[in-house]
Amino acid sequence: ELGIRIPRPLGHGPSRFIPEKETIQVGKEDATMHTLFAESFATLGRLDNVTLVMVFHPQYLESFLKTQHYLLQMDGPLPLHYRHYIGIMAAARHQCSYLVNLHVNDFLHVGGDPKWLNGLENAPQKLQNLGELNKMLAHRPWLITKEHIEQLLKTEENSWSLAELIHAVVLLTHYHSLASFTFGCGISPEIDCEGGHTFRPPSVSNYCICDITNGYHAVDEIHASPAGSVPVSSTESVCEVEALMEKMKQLQECRDEEEASQEEMATRFEREKRESMFVCSS
Repeated sequence: ELGIRIPRPLGHGPSRFIPEKETIQVGKEDATMHTLFAESFATLGRLDNVTLVMVFHPQYLESFLKTQHYLLQMDGPLPLHYRHYIGIMAAARHQCSYLVNLHVNDFLHVGGDPKWLNGLENAPQKLQNLGELNKMLAHRPWLITKEHIEQLLKTEENSWSLAELIHAVVLLTHYHSLASFTFGCGISPEIDCEGGHTFRPPSVSNYCICDITNGYHAVDEIHASPAGSVPVSSTESVCEVEALMEKMKQLQECRDEEEASQEEMATRFEREKRESMFVCSS
């Protein structure tokens, strides 16, 4: 009524690979996990999906949270916005949008320049110089030589101090590894980040799937409607579903035709192969 758009979660639970009912629900954790959740919230300002998945291994999560706290928030040679930007650089090398989105928010929160987010070429030259090392650490770390390090430590206006470079390299390797964890565990986007929510209206019978899983069934809504009446939104949703099913049917038919043509090509190849062998033997 007020015209406020309310986001609806797209995912179900912190991981696409683990059923939500098998994850540890907030409020049902034991004392150890509760302490870890509190530490995570105090450190990150949120209880993110990485924490909710990693809590299956409490000792590992405890070490992880301490490490990340030291890297991002404790005193160190790099300013806070540099730390988050380096995290973005590392995650972006692996196209890990989950981590990129998280650190974009943190980068802006600590006063980072939004222009830097338009691409590495818009960041200071000092950070641009780190790009090559980031690429090699992410994909071929065994090719790094002392010359790569010396190049960054040269006494110039945009050079790195040894302490700064060590901090930067640890951040890069940390987020390269965390990107792999994120992909490997199927971490779902946070609800407040891109890909984690939708503003589209509910589907059939004015309910989204999250309502159904919470026990609010669409059938009850239909039965409660006056006899012979169907909500407009339901009719539109049914039409959308029918159109989608028709499109899927067409795609399947195209795929069947493609498979048939591939079989035909394989048969043709074998025939050509036999004929060529006959020519050679003669």
